[in-house]
Amino acid sequence: MRVENSFCGAEGIGETIERRLWEQGITEWDAFEPSCDGVGSTRASRIESFIAEGREALAADDIAYFDEAFPSGARWRLYESFRDRACFFDIETTGLDERTSVVTTVSLHQDGETQTLVRGDDLTDERLRAAFADAGLLVTFNGARFDVPFLEHNFDITLDQPHLDLMPTCRKVGLSGGLSAVEDALGIGRELPDVDGREAVRLWHEHERGVDGALDRLIEYNREDTENMKPVLERTVERLDEQVFPARG
Repeated sequence: MRVENSFCGAEGIGETIERRLWEQGITEWDAFEPSCDGVGSTRASRIESFIAEGREALAADDIAYFDEAFPSGARWRLYESFRDRACFFDIETTGLDERTSVVTTVSLHQDGETQTLVRGDDLTDERLRAAFADAGLLVTFNGARFDVPFLEHNFDITLDQPHLDLMPTCRKVGLSGGLSAVEDALGIGRELPDVDGREAVRLWHEHERGVDGALDRLIEYNREDTENMKPVLERTVERLDEQVFPARG
């Protein structure tokens, strides 16, 4: 589903009215007519205003407009329209407390390319800001509670772009647990199935002690976490489309 299929960004238009429009065959902005059944003149005017503003926002590549207009539960609809601006990212740390732990690696995947920044090397305020400069839509797994506040606490960076957190998004289609559990449910494999967050901490400490290969393994794990979020999101969006959008069901 693309944003052009959505009407819930209009003031006072919820899922019930949106579905009513879809059931009449009005599944995209171009098909909307103010005289359609069950809307009324006031709501029709609001929908027309949203469509006009939405067209301008699309032309300007203004993802924030739709992020603010859509209900939080509909944020997944941004992906198909702005996939080229999506930046998948994941961090590794020495613990769960942002005040006492440090970030060891940060991996970002965008436009088919993955980069990893490493503590003590290129993981700096300046490099982080540059890495996120072209990110229009942040995609994480539990990043709203962990990755974003952790980075903002430990570095001079503000991540205020529209943010799609995969954990609550996956729950909408019955996929619960951590990223690995969701991957298993979707049939997405891993090159390092035996490495988890606890092992990632151990690998960093081994690297600090000079153990050969520890950092390479940690980076590979962090990159795999990041890159696997893309197929997780795409398969989840497919399922949501089938559940929500009648033109795709």
